[in-house]
Amino acid sequence: MADPAKRRASYSDVLATPRHLVAEVVYGVLHTHPRPAVPHARASSRLGGKLSGPFDEGKGGPGGWVVLDEPELHPGAEPDILVPDLAGWRRERMPRVPMQDAFLTLAPDWLCEVVSPSTQAFDRGEKMDVYARERVRHAWIVDPLAKLLEVFRLEGDKWLHVATFWGDAKARAEPFEALELESLWAE
Repeated sequence: MADPAKRRASYSDVLATPRHLVAEVVYGVLHTHPRPAVPHARASSRLGGKLSGPFDEGKGGPGGWVVLDEPELHPGAEPDILVPDLAGWRRERMPRVPMQDAFLTLAPDWLCEVVSPSTQAFDRGEKMDVYARERVRHAWIVDPLAKLLEVFRLEGDKWLHVATFWGDAKARAEPFEALELESLWAE
């Protein structure tokens, strides 16, 4: 007897996932992983804090962005559900944050994935493929254990590696080159 067709994961599967797990659906498959460990959470929090003032609020910087921590994204016609660590939208594309919504359908202009040993292959592989398909223009991969920031730009339908910053190097990284980033790894 043939195997029955596998059921595609849906939003109800995400909602049924225990709260201590992060749930995402990519290409109809449910992926779950534990909430981020401290190095991951610290790098994401520091980076979000550094970008929020100058870019989201316009304090000491150019403004013009909406920057969110761990937004739930339901982009495009595919039933993908993604949760990047950070995401940003240019204000001309998202003039107001839809505060009544549980998730966003508008793909971001920039996103950041903070990788851990358990999520690295998924974040760098399938998720980046979906982000490219949805025309996200800029992506950062942060590895807090290796103290590494990788910067990518979408060129056509492929990711172009633009720059890598490691250790204590100061970074000016697109699309936020107006700000020199430093001390992402401080304790």
